[in-house]
Amino acid sequence: MDTTLTGKHPSDGGEDAGSDGAEWKKVAVMRAFVEDQDPTAKEVDNWMLRRFLRARDLDVDKASALFLKYLRWRRGAAPNGFISDDDVKNELPQKKICVQGIDKKGRPVVVLFGGRHHYSKRDMDEFKRFVAYCLDKICARTSTSQEKFACIVDLKGWGYSNCDIRGYLAGLEIMQNYYPERLGKAFLIHVPYIFMKAWKIVYPFIDKRTKEKIVFVDDKSLQATLLEDIDEKQLPDIYGGKLPLVAMEDFKE
Repeated sequence: MDTTLTGKHPSDGGEDAGSDGAEWKKVAVMRAFVEDQDPTAKEVDNWMLRRFLRARDLDVDKASALFLKYLRWRRGAAPNGFISDDDVKNELPQKKICVQGIDKKGRPVVVLFGGRHHYSKRDMDEFKRFVAYCLDKICARTSTSQEKFACIVDLKGWGYSNCDIRGYLAGLEIMQNYYPERLGKAFLIHVPYIFMKAWKIVYPFIDKRTKEKIVFVDDKSLQATLLEDIDEKQLPDIYGGKLPLVAMEDFKE
């Protein structure tokens, strides 16, 4: 969980120095309510509460309900306060998620390889832990001045053996409900025709805010499209950039 600025009003610095005071007043109302319902809410900062508030269009009641649900989920997903490599030891060797660089908005860049995920080999409980494990590591690279990340979803080689609707929906639920307002943009690249069958099933479960952040990229304009958002020096080398990819668990700042 975020621990900086715990219980304090983030009134200076970062991209929100001039943000609407009415929004922070709602954060204060939300904090009072959730702390009364669950004292562990005192451990999180106002930035986190604001993300949940924004995810529910500044509706304090809905945002509070979602946040309290998050606290309950977190206690079960990470009873020790974090998810260790050992907790996802069967997922890590597949090197499905890599990180490197930042985009032009300062968002960490993540690369997800859909063709490296095989539903017949995954255990659902461990997969859910893996999703949270990855999101924890990604979010640790963000800051109060840039809370979001950018993601390149590479579907090269994706086939029926990689199709995991239950896994996709589980991962989507975790990201949307427990890590709201973290995804900044998602590029879907090397998209095979057969993937669209799975996409049609998953699409109705994607919330409006997330849908607006997803971009399908044509192979012919791949590098040019990525370079619009990511400088060549920060772009992974497999897409014509300068940075080598590093597996999520091996990345060091």
